[in-house]
Amino acid sequence: MSVQLDEMDRKILRELQHDASQSLDEIAKIVGSSKTPVWNRIRKMRENGVIGKETVILDAESLGLEACFFVLVRTNAHEAGWQEKFLQVLKARPEVLEAHRLAGEIDYILKVRVTNAKAYDAFYQALIEEVTIYNVTALLSMEEIKYTTELPL
Repeated sequence: MSVQLDEMDRKILRELQHDASQSLDEIAKIVGSSKTPVWNRIRKMRENGVIGKETVILDAESLGLEACFFVLVRTNAHEAGWQEKFLQVLKARPEVLEAHRLAGEIDYILKVRVTNAKAYDAFYQALIEEVTIYNVTALLSMEEIKYTTELPL
């Protein structure tokens, strides 16, 4: 269910997405309002689930996590028990940054961030030890061309 937002809400959200560390005064000035109405709108959007947790974005490469793999998973087990186990395994692995269930020939795609190919192999070996998978294809990202967490508003 989508929440109804007006243009002021969208301006505030654009600013928060761009840099959530800005003060309320800075955001209010940029969006053309005062601090209290901006705070009230932010509070309301938090209560309505539009704004989730606040966090920081770290640079993976500067932390030594230089290899990004996109992992395509196919399974021939579609019962609930297998899926529950698979999802538990994925959620427990910090290397998995994203996991999506897909329509089509590939069942799942994972975004995995590790130090190098050897670390990916260790991840892969642990994954297939914990859950039976029909087919896994790993694609190494050679270059990140675009990355953003900002939604188009």
